[in-house]
Amino acid sequence: MTIKIDKRIVDYRVCDEGVEAAAPEVAATERPGADVIHMHEKLERPPVLEGHTYKVNKTPASEHAMYVTINDIVLNPGTEHELRRPFEIFINSKNMDHFQWIVALTRIMSAVFRKGGDVTFLVEELRSVFDPRGGYFKKGGRYVPSIVAELGDIIECHLKEIGLLEDCEMDTYQKRHIQEARAKYAQVTQAAAEDDEFPASASLCNKCSTKAVVKLDGCMTCLNCGESNCS
Repeated sequence: MTIKIDKRIVDYRVCDEGVEAAAPEVAATERPGADVIHMHEKLERPPVLEGHTYKVNKTPASEHAMYVTINDIVLNPGTEHELRRPFEIFINSKNMDHFQWIVALTRIMSAVFRKGGDVTFLVEELRSVFDPRGGYFKKGGRYVPSIVAELGDIIECHLKEIGLLEDCEMDTYQKRHIQEARAKYAQVTQAAAEDDEFPASASLCNKCSTKAVVKLDGCMTCLNCGESNCS
């Protein structure tokens, strides 16, 4: 009798007569976690997805605002293995000059999302893109090298929102150091930094890319991350 094997052989066992050959399959189905759904490219899109829309205000590199929508898929809903993962991304803008690369970029990123695995690498990849015409400063003094880099910031914000990335908080010593530096600068210049708005005379920090470096006691100190050339 000829038996067709249509699956890859990954293991074998010698069975006595009368023992059912299907026993390993039964055992496999009884393993905990066997029914957990993981992210992969063949996962079908549900009719309805939840997501967030982020606005990119008008910048020197673009005359119109952009709206970035990231939709998520919920895997294993209602179970202990419930996970929320990004599934697709869309970018809308009145500026048609960037239409081709926006469509290409969103399709590629959506394909990466649906592929599954670790998608957090997209943040650093997008942030490393520099505009040859130069970048710009966002509100709060943070330098953005290109529009693509700002998309990386948006993806990072969304991944932190759904729990794929953890927010790296400063330790107690760093927070205290920053508070003391801001208080000392406020006493010297009579201008306290409030709501992440730093003095106009501040320079760019090489560590956090924020325009928040001022001179305190002869040392250039960042009021945002605490970086100092004297430490």
